Amino acid sequence: MNVPTPEPCTAHARLRLLVAGTVQGVGFRPFVYRLATELQLTGWINNSPAGVLLEVEGPEAGLQLFLKRLEAERPPYCHFKQIEQDRLPPLGYHGFEIRASSRLGERSTWVLPDLATCPDCLREILDPANRRFGYPFTNCTHCGPRFSLIETLPYDRANTTMRAFPMCAECQAEYEHPGNRRFHAQPNACPRCGPQLAWWNAGGQVIASAENALAQACAALRAGQIVAIKGVGGFHLMCDARNPAAVRQLRQRKQREEKPFAVMFPDLAAARQSCEISSLEAAALASAAGPIVLLRKRTDSAVSLAAGLAPGNANLGVMLPSNPLHHLLLAGLGFPVVATSGNLKDEPICIDEREALTRLQGVADGFLVHDRPMVRAQDDSILQIVLGRELLLRRARGYAPLPVTGTAQFVGAPVILAAGADLKNAVALAAHGAVFLSQHVGDLALELSQQAYQQVIADLQKLYGVTAETVVTDAHPDYQSSVYGRQISARQRTVQHHVAHVLACVAENHTPLPALGLAWDGTGLGPDGVIWGGEFFQITPTAVRRTAHLRPFRLPGGEAAIREPRRSALGVMFEIYGGAALDGSLPVLLEAFPAKERAVLRSMLQRGLNSPHTTSMGRLFDAVAALLGICQFNHFEGQAAMALEQALEGVHTDAAYHFSVIEHEDLPRLIDWQPMILEMLIDQAARLEVGLIAAKFHNALAELAIRLALATGAERVVLSGGCFQNQYLLERVVPGLRKAGLAVAWHHQVPPNDGGLALGQIYAAVHQLDLK
Repeated sequence: MNVPTPEPCTAHARLRLLVAGTVQGVGFRPFVYRLATELQLTGWINNSPAGVLLEVEGPEAGLQLFLKRLEAERPPYCHFKQIEQDRLPPLGYHGFEIRASSRLGERSTWVLPDLATCPDCLREILDPANRRFGYPFTNCTHCGPRFSLIETLPYDRANTTMRAFPMCAECQAEYEHPGNRRFHAQPNACPRCGPQLAWWNAGGQVIASAENALAQACAALRAGQIVAIKGVGGFHLMCDARNPAAVRQLRQRKQREEKPFAVMFPDLAAARQSCEISSLEAAALASAAGPIVLLRKRTDSAVSLAAGLAPGNANLGVMLPSNPLHHLLLAGLGFPVVATSGNLKDEPICIDEREALTRLQGVADGFLVHDRPMVRAQDDSILQIVLGRELLLRRARGYAPLPVTGTAQFVGAPVILAAGADLKNAVALAAHGAVFLSQHVGDLALELSQQAYQQVIADLQKLYGVTAETVVTDAHPDYQSSVYGRQISARQRTVQHHVAHVLACVAENHTPLPALGLAWDGTGLGPDGVIWGGEFFQITPTAVRRTAHLRPFRLPGGEAAIREPRRSALGVMFEIYGGAALDGSLPVLLEAFPAKERAVLRSMLQRGLNSPHTTSMGRLFDAVAALLGICQFNHFEGQAAMALEQALEGVHTDAAYHFSVIEHEDLPRLIDWQPMILEMLIDQAARLEVGLIAAKFHNALAELAIRLALATGAERVVLSGGCFQNQYLLERVVPGLRKAGLAVAWHHQVPPNDGGLALGQIYAAVHQLDLK
C-alpha cells in the first residue's frame, strides 16, 4: 500500500503503541483496522519482530475509547504481554492502513500455536456450494497452521512455507478486504492456488491426487489397511479402530506392544457413544488446541471398538479432527480410527513425505501426503481433566511455543537454555522476559531422536533471534541432554532432577515461598550417588533443602529394573529379609524369577554389584504392582503404575496402610515403607481383593503427604513428578492438604512428568537458588 504523506495538525492527539504478546497470526491487525475505522480514527499498523506497532490519531475521547475496546474486544487467541504507549504530536493522517511489516527490532512477539479448524471454515469445506468445498487446507485468521509453518518473525506469508503458493485473484481479494475474515490471513489458499493432496502406494508411486487421493485413503482404511497421513504437525498412522486385526497389525509393525492408542472420532456425538464425557472434557476436545483427552470408556457402549486399543485400561485417549484434512477424512469414513504418531518406537515423528516413505516402509500400506512443507514436527498434546481443570500430560501441538508462565518472575533475566531430561524431553528458553517451552521432543535413546532434539534447540533460538548465554542441564552427567548441553556452551549450571520438578511447579503457579515441594517420580541422580525419586524439599527464595525421603532399597540390574518391576519388588524384599527374600517365602517372586536367575540376582544384591540404591516413589509403585502380580514387565514407561491405578476401578475405601517416619537431628526424615509392605503382604496372604490392596496403598501415600506437610510446618505445598499424573492419588492428596488448612499447587499447563522439567531448570538458574 502507498503511505500517505502526513500533514501537520493541531486538532487531534496521536498515540503510538507497541503491542507485544500473541498478536501475530490471530487477526489482530484486521481487528485494529476495523476498530480504528469504526471510531473514525486515522493512522497505521504493521508487524515487526517485537510485536505489532501502530499509530492512531483522532479526538481524545476517541483515542480513550479505542484503548478501552482494544483490550476488551481483542480476538479470542490474542494475548497481550505488554503495551508500550507514547503520546506524540498529531501529524494529520488520512485514513487508516495496514503497512508492510518491519524487520527491525528485537524478536519479542509470541508465535502462535497451530489452531484447530474454526466453525466457519468447517462449514465451508462441507458446503457443496462453497468454492472451498472439500478443500483440506482451508483456514482463516481464526484457525489453521501457525507454528508448523513459520520460519522467522515477523509473521508474514513470505516468512512461512506458504510463500511457495502465490494466491489467486479471489484469495488475494479476500486477503486485502478489511471486512473479510481472511483479511491478512497468511496461510490463505483455495483449491486453485494452494497445496494439494496425493495418494502414494507403499512404494511411493503416485496413484491419485486431490479429492481422488482422499477417496483412496478412505477406501484403504475401510479395507483394514494402515495408512500414513500427513497432517499439520507431522504424520499419523491410522487404521479402523473397530477392526481388531488392523489394530493388532499396527501394533506389530509399529513395535508398540501394549501402550494405549489414541482414537479419533468423527465428532463429539460419536465420541459420546463410546466414552463418558463431562462438559469440561467436551470443551477440551473442541478447543483450538485440539488435544488428545483421556476419557472413561462407557461400559454400555453399542459401538464395538477393538479391545487392543487400550488393553486393561478403563480410559481411552480420544481426539476429534483438528484440521480440515482430518474433518474430511472422518466425514468420509463415518467411523473412528486409530490416530497414533507416524514413527517407530522411540523415534521422532515424521514430517516429510520422503522421510516417511523410508522410515515407515513396511508399516504403512499407503500414504496420504501433500505438498505444503512443515518447518517443525509436533506430536498431539495429551491431557486429562482432574479436580475440575486440565492436567497437561504432553505439551505439543496447540500449546507450544506459547510462554508457559508470566513475565514477572523472569523480567531482566539473561538468555538461558534449559536442556530438559532424557525421557519425555522438552527444552525451554528464557528470552525477552518470558520462558518458552518447546514442543514435546520425546525420549533421547536413539540417534534420530538426538538429532531432532538438537534441531529443536537450534530452531527455538533462531525463532526468537537469541543465543543462549547459559545452558542448564540435569545433574546426571551421562544424560544425552547433559552431554549435548556441555557441547554448546561453556557457561553451564546443573540442577538436580527432582529439585527441577518442584521448581517447575513453583514457577507455573507463581507460588509464594517458602513452600514444601513433593517430588514423587521415577529416577534421577542425587548428589549422594543414590537414585532419588521420593523426595520432600523445603523451598525458600534463596535455597532448596531436602527434608525427607523414602527409605532406600536396591535396584538389581540398575536400569533393567526400570523395565522390569519384578526387580524393584525383589529389591524391596531384599531390604526387608535379606537373602531369604529368594528362599521361597513369597510365591509371586518365585514365579517371576527362574531358579538360575534367582541365584545370579542373589549374588548381585548381596555383593552390591550393579544394584544401586534408590529412594524412588515410582520404583515403589513398580514394586507394589509386581508383588500384587499386576505387572512384572514394563512394555512402556509407567505401565506398572498405570496398571496399579487401574486396579482401583470400582473400589471405594478410606482404609490405608502405614508408613513409619524416622526423625534425624541433622539429616532428612526417613520414610520407612516396610510397615506398609508387611501389612500389604498379610492382606495378600488373606486373599484380600487386589483392588482393595491397591487402594490402601494409594491412600497411605495421600496420608503420608499430609502428615509430612503438617510435620514440617509448611503453609504451602507444591506437587510434581510423574506419580502425580495418577488421578486417584492427586484427588486424594489435594483435598486432604486443603482440609488440613494448607495451600496446594499442582501442574496445569506444564506436565508433571519430565516434559515440564526444563521450566524448573530455568527457574533455578534465574533465581540462583542454593541447592542443598
